[in-house]
Amino acid sequence: MRRMGRIWEWREEDTEAFWDEARTVLRRNGVIAVPTETFYALAVNPFQPEALVRLFALKDRAPEKSVLLLVDGPGMLTQVAREVPGAARRLMEKFWPGPLTIIFPSLLNLPRLLTGGTGTIGVRQPRQALTCRLIAALGHPITGTSANRAGDRPCVRAEEIAQEFGDDLDLILEAGACPGGLPSTIVDVTNAPPRLVRAGAIPAAELAEIMPELSRIPAKGGAR
Repeated sequence: MRRMGRIWEWREEDTEAFWDEARTVLRRNGVIAVPTETFYALAVNPFQPEALVRLFALKDRAPEKSVLLLVDGPGMLTQVAREVPGAARRLMEKFWPGPLTIIFPSLLNLPRLLTGGTGTIGVRQPRQALTCRLIAALGHPITGTSANRAGDRPCVRAEEIAQEFGDDLDLILEAGACPGGLPSTIVDVTNAPPRLVRAGAIPAAELAEIMPELSRIPAKGGAR
């Protein structure tokens, strides 16, 4: 195991040790930076309101802005989504894992900071296998908001995150630089027809191939 300050350099032989460390950090309302197929994400336990308050303060994020979640697959949606419409199943079959965030009707007991009071929740399954393994080991979703202060460029390297957040961040998983590029595409399936909320890494033309009814009208709540 090699640890450099708050940075944990990934080694397969240390898998269980990292899972244990991550569980401990999150249980204490801590914040972990994890890689995705776009940018690094800031992860907390989404069911702990104190952790969400800390996350919002860390990002200088307005409290009315909701936060997207990362899951290890569609099976974990039962923990956060009230229903999974047929349109969402079509999208997941084609684009998950990948940079597609789907907005679902949320369970009513989720923390308000998570949903922004919208009654909806944005979720995606990242293509980054290591982060999906972490989520599976935890047994619950994690937040997936990009690792940056509000208005700043999202971070793609562990060293950038350490410099940006300093001692305010508990743990950074170093597994190589993230690709960067465009953020995840966001589609709201709580309306009929579904709405393209944000164009991103998955082009609208690819979405339209399997969902020609997709509307470009922005949904309430905006981007995550």
